[in-house]
Amino acid sequence: MLRRERLVRTLTFYIRPAFALRVIGRFQAVIGFDRSMALASSAFTALIPLTVLAGVVVGGMVQVDAAERIISRYDLDGAGAEAVTYLFSPAQEADTGTGVLGVLFLILSVLSFARAAQRLVEQTWGLSPLSVRNSRNGLWWILSLGGYALVSGWLSAVLGGWAGGLPAAVCEAAVSAVFLVWSGRLLSAKRVPGVELIPFGITGAVLISLYSWAAPLYLPRLFNSYADRYGVVGAVFAMLSALFAAMLVIVVSAVLGREISEELARLRQGLRPSEHEVRRQWEEVLEQARSRWRTARGDAVRRRRRRGSTGR
Repeated sequence: MLRRERLVRTLTFYIRPAFALRVIGRFQAVIGFDRSMALASSAFTALIPLTVLAGVVVGGMVQVDAAERIISRYDLDGAGAEAVTYLFSPAQEADTGTGVLGVLFLILSVLSFARAAQRLVEQTWGLSPLSVRNSRNGLWWILSLGGYALVSGWLSAVLGGWAGGLPAAVCEAAVSAVFLVWSGRLLSAKRVPGVELIPFGITGAVLISLYSWAAPLYLPRLFNSYADRYGVVGAVFAMLSALFAAMLVIVVSAVLGREISEELARLRQGLRPSEHEVRRQWEEVLEQARSRWRTARGDAVRRRRRRGSTGR
């Protein structure tokens, strides 16, 4: 009984209303949904051409097929699989001038994506913007992102068939946590201590694992329905939707990680709120919920009475 009460007190402390309101406030401060859409758009314009180019460059040395990996990872079939295959197929012929312009556009797109991720870190941790002055770290981050994708794909291919994929999920979560901490250090130009980024890495690894588990449940239907309706353009819409969901996970992870880090700092300083304060916060929330429920129920009763009187 005492263990149960202690567990309840711990949970109500860490999910108390004041903490939840700070998380929501920071999410609104970084304009979370807009930031997620900006990251998704930048990722789409940068990563798809980069993936196609990487397949062409290393295709002769290593068998890399991005379309096949996406299809097998998310169990796509039918029109969705065909659209993804076409989307990631490189052009057979390319004019030299077009190729040069394409490379320039790719570099700009990659740097734009890196700066979008950099702005997320800077806004979440309240740092002054470095913009293009951090471009070198941005390029290193893109290279490390490619390495993270390769390692994650390799773990999924090698360990995915064992014990229902649990070993692969655990290893991928560990790799994700390390990569997120590394990303925060790199994109912030080492202005954020690594210790403060650990909650971001752990939270992000957990949420990314949940997203990876849930994605195969809805992505096949999303790709197939969009591809049937719009063809290859439908695959673009579906890819943007999937990227938006993934980037929303990253934004939420960053916000949660920052607030958890600050919360742990307060606890280390002895600024832990009393149980009476936590209980008061929950009582206020419950009282507001009861008040809104009573108001909604009263409005529903009055509407039924008006409809009844009108019917007579």
